[in-house]
Amino acid sequence: MFLKNLNWRYATKKMDPTKSVPDELVEQIVEAVRLAPTSSGLQPFELFVITNPAIRAQIEPVAWGQKQITEGSHLLVFAAWDTYTEARIDEVLNLMAEHRGGLTPMLEGYYSKLKVAYLDRDAEVNYAHAARQAYIALGFAMAAAAELKVDSVPMEGFDPAAVDEILGLKEKGLRSVVLLPLGYRADEGDWLAPMAKVRKPKASMVTELD
Repeated sequence: MFLKNLNWRYATKKMDPTKSVPDELVEQIVEAVRLAPTSSGLQPFELFVITNPAIRAQIEPVAWGQKQITEGSHLLVFAAWDTYTEARIDEVLNLMAEHRGGLTPMLEGYYSKLKVAYLDRDAEVNYAHAARQAYIALGFAMAAAAELKVDSVPMEGFDPAAVDEILGLKEKGLRSVVLLPLGYRADEGDWLAPMAKVRKPKASMVTELD
């Protein structure tokens, strides 16, 4: 059933503005994002769930006028940390200690080494690493949406600086990475809907080494 639902999903080009994704389904998609794995468990991004029509109307023109942003009922914005800091790593360390029996030497040693590796790196390198973690979570969100028969479309076609300004991300030490509108496909008007899903055959992209 999982693969059947993945085959059902596609990058929806036209959503029905009269249909809204129920809150309980959105919560499940958000929980899938929260549960997604990230490097060293840092979860170096934040998720903005936007239903406010005025905010989505501001974002649409800086996202190449993609109507799914306003025709869908929810817009997810994945925003990565602009860099790694000692405070951000310590927050994760303390959370780990709280749930795993205290601040053990092994736990403290691991995150101390992480600080040595990350804190002196260029901020752009750190941001790129954090953004990759956000993309892992994006995949979980899209898979969860497909399981729930909620339509979604990942969007990289937008002006990140403009979205950052609209949402006040710079002040939070965040940078927008990718957008994911959620909604339900329109019955008519979507040029992509009737087309077959096209993917490379397994033989041309998978190498099995026994």
